[in-house]
Amino acid sequence: MTATSLSKGANVAVDSPAVRVALSWSAGPGVPEVDASALLLTSAGRVRDDGDFVFYNQPRHASGAVRHLGKESGPGSGVTTDTVEVDLRALEPAVDRIVLCASSDGGTFGQVPGLSLRLLDAATGAGLAHFDMAAGTETALVGGELYLRQGKWKFRAVGQGYAAGLAGLATDFGITVDDAPTAAAPSTPLPPAPHAGTPRQAPPAAAPTAPPAPAAPPAAPPVAPPAAPGPRLTKGEERLPVDMRKRLSLRKEQVAVSLSKHGATGVTARVVLVLDASGSMSFLYSKGVVADVVERMAAVAAQLDDDGEMQAWTFASNPARLPDLTLGDLPEWLRLHVRVGEVGLFRRGRKKGLHDDQVDMRAVGIQNEEQKVIAEVRAFVRDNPAQAPTLVLFFSDGGVYRNDEIERELREAVEEPVFWQFVGLGRSNYGVLERFDTLPGRRVDNVGFFAVDDIGTVPDQELYDRLLSEFPSWIAAAGRAGIL
Repeated sequence: MTATSLSKGANVAVDSPAVRVALSWSAGPGVPEVDASALLLTSAGRVRDDGDFVFYNQPRHASGAVRHLGKESGPGSGVTTDTVEVDLRALEPAVDRIVLCASSDGGTFGQVPGLSLRLLDAATGAGLAHFDMAAGTETALVGGELYLRQGKWKFRAVGQGYAAGLAGLATDFGITVDDAPTAAAPSTPLPPAPHAGTPRQAPPAAAPTAPPAPAAPPAAPPVAPPAAPGPRLTKGEERLPVDMRKRLSLRKEQVAVSLSKHGATGVTARVVLVLDASGSMSFLYSKGVVADVVERMAAVAAQLDDDGEMQAWTFASNPARLPDLTLGDLPEWLRLHVRVGEVGLFRRGRKKGLHDDQVDMRAVGIQNEEQKVIAEVRAFVRDNPAQAPTLVLFFSDGGVYRNDEIERELREAVEEPVFWQFVGLGRSNYGVLERFDTLPGRRVDNVGFFAVDDIGTVPDQELYDRLLSEFPSWIAAAGRAGIL
């Protein structure tokens, strides 16, 4: 079969169930580095979130339908090829267009000789279409696109350049791009406002004066059930801004109520926080949802662990330990460490403009590798034994695909004094995390999981009830098993 040669704007029917799109060029001295990428678009011409961008830092879509295979050079030919594979059968119903892009680093596409795009059958390697491209001062371009038309897939040669680079191209299709460090906040940060739609309990108002009731014979006062103990006083609380301190005080009471409901009054624990920082989480960070989650979890640590500290990790392709969260430093911690410090999603090179203890998010990457951070937290617990058990609060929006590795880590962790509470933030595909409760062959159930569509709309009391529902029963089971 002879590949169809396409001119700009021409299209060809695609009958293969899976294809590869190979971007090729002649590498050499002075030729910029070139990278292929793909965007998964809906009928509105936009991505659903940053997870729909497949490129060198996020090489696999959560659905598994689109993968960035990487570069290879032909021996002796000087030709380099960067390839994206698309399984058209595995695409989610909402996706009806795949845009095949390219970016250049260190120069323009006018300096890239022999630039071409080839469409291949993924199973046989047979050529389906070929498109030779020419460019000028552009540093990003759309080479071609796969699109659905009347139930059939087609490929179109596009060849549209972008002088603003990959960030400009991606922004046009709805990708969130942070191209500079977050600006420094005022020296006295304003406390974050309650999340929209989240009911907040106001302090009780004074009761209205009622008319005196008729005299009645004295009666023995009713015997009231014992109240749950109030919130523990935590060092550093007094340094918090007034509004944040009030929210914390109320939330600690609600945590105490949740523990009492589950028969865990007075229990203590070391609390560890783990935050997903993969590409699909960008929206939740930019809208302040993750910062609000951290503030709400600080109340759990404050009530369970009287030293007022919480260990924290962030992760995507790689894990990174964040500085310990000390309660009195919560506003500054939120400003410095809630996925800030990334100086541009698409940049390469050395970090700049970061505090010494900030994580350079480019080193963390953008893909989902939960098993790596689970292993790192396990090592921390082993190396830093504590009298109290450890409660890990693990927040992720899904995209789990390392199921075997994650299951192996959590099965091995059964004999350790750690309970893993996973919370899903809206997306699907939580893989083994969602199924772990039903997996047999464990002495105790050391994992809890629940997901919410919009955590910002979940009232604090409901969130704490769900968050702490399985932890007390694990403590009892782990005690009987000799793990604690």
